[in-house]
Amino acid sequence: MPKVTFLPANVTVEFEHGELPYKEHGKPESLLDIALNAGVQLEHACGGNCACTTCHVIVKQGDGNLSEMDDDEADRLDMAAGLTLHSRLGCQCVVQGDVVVEIPDWNRNYVSEGGGSINLGEAIPAGRR
Repeated sequence: MPKVTFLPANVTVEFEHGELPYKEHGKPESLLDIALNAGVQLEHACGGNCACTTCHVIVKQGDGNLSEMDDDEADRLDMAAGLTLHSRLGCQCVVQGDVVVEIPDWNRNYVSEGGGSINLGEAIPAGRR
């Protein structure tokens, strides 16, 4: 069974392929799908549609155990804060074996300070602030 470890919380999730209830956020068995099923907070402002970079993670181990990056993910990642050579979008990379990923501190800090989901609340147009 594949295992995903989410840092810095050091939470390891084991799952069986084809057995996760798909949460309809990102691709089935993506890092985002696994995180949501395990109760691990991984921001996903666009709902896992590869339209933002809030589910950006840094792969610490097991790059080869993730699906290949497609052009849409690569193009979107170019806009990610803190981009590294091991950056991936959690909604797009499907887990195929053991992986260790780090959730960047800007995402962790927002959630740990009670920020909840970035996409909640009303947007106020710039002219009305």
